[in-house]
Amino acid sequence: MTTNAAARITVRRATVEDLPEAAVLFGDYLEFYGRPAGPEKVLAFLRERHERGESVLLLARDENGEPAGFTHLYPTFSSLSMAPVWTLNDLFVALSARRTGTGRALVRACVAEAGKAGAIGVQLQTAPDNHTAQALYRAEGFVPDEFTAYWLSLPVSD
Repeated sequence: MTTNAAARITVRRATVEDLPEAAVLFGDYLEFYGRPAGPEKVLAFLRERHERGESVLLLARDENGEPAGFTHLYPTFSSLSMAPVWTLNDLFVALSARRTGTGRALVRACVAEAGKAGAIGVQLQTAPDNHTAQALYRAEGFVPDEFTAYWLSLPVSD
C-alpha cells in the first residue's frame, strides 16, 4: 500500500470486497470513453479478472476512505526482452478527485507493484490528444517507444 501524503491518497490492491466500489468507478471510466455498460456487466468483468488472477486492480481512496480512482494492470511478457512486463491498461480518477495527486499516486503504485513482481517495465498507451495524461506519464519517467500501435476489430460472438 502506498500513500500520497500531500493529497492523503491511499492506493492498494483491490480485494474482492472492493470490487463493487471499483465497478462504479470503472463504469464512469467506460462512460468517459463512450462505452457505457450496465453495472452488472462491469462488476462481472472485474470479478472474472480477479478470480482468474488475470489482472491487478489498484484502488485509490481519499482521506475519507472514498474511492477516488483506479488503475487496471495486466501482467504479460516481452518476447524481445524475454522478461515480464506489465501493461497499465486503464487509469481513471473520479471527477471529484482530479488535480489532487490521485493519478500520480496510482501511477507510482503501479510502478511499485510491477517492480515487486519482477517486471522489467510498464507499458501503456494513451490517446494522442490526452495531453494531461501524457504530461503525467512523462513526469513519472515514461517515454514514448519506437513502435506504432495498430488495432484490428474482430467479430464478436455472443
